[in-house]
Amino acid sequence: MDSDSTHDPRGTHATPVPRPTPPTDLPTVPQGGPQTSYGDPAVPPKPTRAPDMPAADPQPSYAPPPRSPVADWVDEPRPTVEPGIWRYGYRRPKAAGEGQRLAPVTIVGFLVPLVVGLLLWSLWRHGSLPYQWAAVKLFTPDDWWWAGTTSPKGYQGAEAITVADGVFFAILVFAMARLGSWSDIVRHVVTRRAQPARALVAALGAVIALAFVFPSAFGLGWDALPVQDPLFSLIVLVTGDYAVFASELFTDGLYALITLLVLWPFARIGGWWPLAKEAIAARGRAKAVQVAEPAVDRRPSHWPELREAGQHQAADTLTAELYAGRMNDVDCARVGHMWTVARARARLSSFTETVLREGAAAWTHPSGDRDLSGRSARHDLLARQVRIGQWAAGDRTPPAYGGAGAALGPDTLGTSLLAVGPSGSGKTGRLIRPVVESLGLQALAGQCAVVTVCAAGTPLGPDSAYDVVVRLGDPASEYDLDPYADSADPDEAAAFLAEGLAGDLDTVSGQRAATALAQLLGPYRAAYGRFPTLPQLRELLEGEPSALTALRAALAGEEHTVMRRELDARARQSGGAGDPGPVLADRLAVLDRPAFADFFGADQGGARPFSLRAVAHHPLRVRVDLPDRGHDEASRLITRLLLAQFGAVAMTGERSHFLCLVLDDATGAVTAESVRRIQRLRSRNAGVVLALRTVGDVPEALHGPLYAAVGCRMAFSGVTTWDGSRFAEAWGTQWVEARDVARHTVFADQPMTRAIHALRKLVTGKAVTTEAVTVRQVERERWSASELAHGVPAGHAVLSLTTVQGEHAPPLLVDLRG
Repeated sequence: MDSDSTHDPRGTHATPVPRPTPPTDLPTVPQGGPQTSYGDPAVPPKPTRAPDMPAADPQPSYAPPPRSPVADWVDEPRPTVEPGIWRYGYRRPKAAGEGQRLAPVTIVGFLVPLVVGLLLWSLWRHGSLPYQWAAVKLFTPDDWWWAGTTSPKGYQGAEAITVADGVFFAILVFAMARLGSWSDIVRHVVTRRAQPARALVAALGAVIALAFVFPSAFGLGWDALPVQDPLFSLIVLVTGDYAVFASELFTDGLYALITLLVLWPFARIGGWWPLAKEAIAARGRAKAVQVAEPAVDRRPSHWPELREAGQHQAADTLTAELYAGRMNDVDCARVGHMWTVARARARLSSFTETVLREGAAAWTHPSGDRDLSGRSARHDLLARQVRIGQWAAGDRTPPAYGGAGAALGPDTLGTSLLAVGPSGSGKTGRLIRPVVESLGLQALAGQCAVVTVCAAGTPLGPDSAYDVVVRLGDPASEYDLDPYADSADPDEAAAFLAEGLAGDLDTVSGQRAATALAQLLGPYRAAYGRFPTLPQLRELLEGEPSALTALRAALAGEEHTVMRRELDARARQSGGAGDPGPVLADRLAVLDRPAFADFFGADQGGARPFSLRAVAHHPLRVRVDLPDRGHDEASRLITRLLLAQFGAVAMTGERSHFLCLVLDDATGAVTAESVRRIQRLRSRNAGVVLALRTVGDVPEALHGPLYAAVGCRMAFSGVTTWDGSRFAEAWGTQWVEARDVARHTVFADQPMTRAIHALRKLVTGKAVTTEAVTVRQVERERWSASELAHGVPAGHAVLSLTTVQGEHAPPLLVDLRG
């Protein structure tokens, strides 16, 4: 069988796949990327030194050109976020309570204890509190006071009063802080702020506090708070002499101690110590980096990774191309991907030579395209995301998701996606087309290969957006479809061919069907060096004597003894009660029709067979158009065959690009074997997207395994309660807080109380009741079947995501029009 460049290494085939003529001008990057057009790239000036010569000066040798929209797009921050959030320009929302006003009850809770505290302090200072002097005299000797009075005899009594003032003031401040909402005020004003604003606000509060403790030091005329005087008085009472204050060092030490005690709570509130440690560590790291290597501009538009690796020539060339507007988002993603590959394979010098020689056009896709002719969605190729809508804000939506863009990428599609919704719900226009478009752009960047299977006429982009377009049943189709996926192993070919032909039948065992096919494919390939065409295979399955006789004659040599034994075993099983041959022949008859006479390896006409195995080796964009009318059974059989082939192809070989199969209509395509293969795709850097009108298009026995095999599930508006129940089971339950309020009528025993209640009922018209609130944790469904069927607005869907790293996003409502 003649193969083309989709089978062989790129550029080695005599008749490669014809590619569309590249446009003279690259189109504009719409919406998600920079809004500018790109002309034909001019050749950048080449440095005079050798490409592999290390750079002498790490700084660019050219004057910085004016910034371009592409450079601004590249430099836009893309923070690490939760799965499914559009990263381009994402700003994390404020924490709960941040930016909100204080509740009136919080302000009252601060002011009332403050007023009460000031009143008590005033009463204390005037000696008007009950038993105030009794408490003071209780802890002091009687000879410090005149008998029957509160007047001190000597300095001890006066100093004791000062110490008592300080003790009462400390107890009063502690009580106000504990009883009032001072902690909420401090949290709102200080601790919720980010550094260094938090530390500065705390420092301002510390200065104000010191001004009240040491007013004379600040040149203020008010009285000092009872802090330093009580401490000095306590020292006098303990030592019994004022001579201790003659030492200036001792006095200054006391003032320093008081200052530290005042600053300590503000240091904790303001986070001074962690801020200081971080500043010291950052300064140490900066010195280490400065000693190790010169500073590198960290803006992504200056390609800092290349400069850190010593590839300054390549970085200068790419920066000039980027700032001159000769690079688009596809070019940036493609060059970045090739840099990753070159660094992994230790081919840095080859990378630099290619960049210096070709500039922005380096490693252009074999089609010659550097962009798609038109885009319908917002794409961010640096983050490998496509925006499909906006996460709707609500009670069940986490703060990080509320109002943020909803996006998909290989990190989530690698776990496979199941989308269910009726016709007209937006599966094709708002999910399939953006995903296919994004994967096509990533294929141009060398990061992905995509195979799209849809009905003829489905609006999934023009033919120029694909490298291979297979129109089954259309005589004008340039490509044919290889039913054996260019396999050289009869057992492998028999396995996915049996799944495609009879995978949906309960009456035929998949193992017996694969064995029957292998007993014919192996001998035929051994005899003729190729697999039979579908009409020939149908004759062999039906047990046509002439076909079997001819095949047996071709295996007459001694080297074909094993194959003759396989053929004889098939002949013995033919016509038995459990023989799958007739059923397989009947299924092949669906494809052995005049409409498909020139397809499936018929070796007729000018079409060439396309093998799905090519996507495992090249970043291809493939679209397979199924027959549009009158061949529903054939369409389902072909879809099932392609899903089986993709599962087998994705498991073979090593590759650096992502593989994705997109089925616009997966009706009848899911089998038990394909579900098992889907579970293994995420570890092979591959995934599938399955779109269904209803879960009923999948055998009921496979509902649970299918929902368990895919990591991403999407329920569109309009699903039935039966479909919704499957999603509800897959998404499970969660613990929520339930509040039950019970109102009970109050029955009064006293006559006066009954009279008041009667008067209140007469005025309000309602009986006097009391409320009993019960709060408890209950387990409830995340989304019930009824909510999915009746509570999802038009143009919306409920989407849950899982990444290949195991991160989860709960099922949340997405506005697909946002």
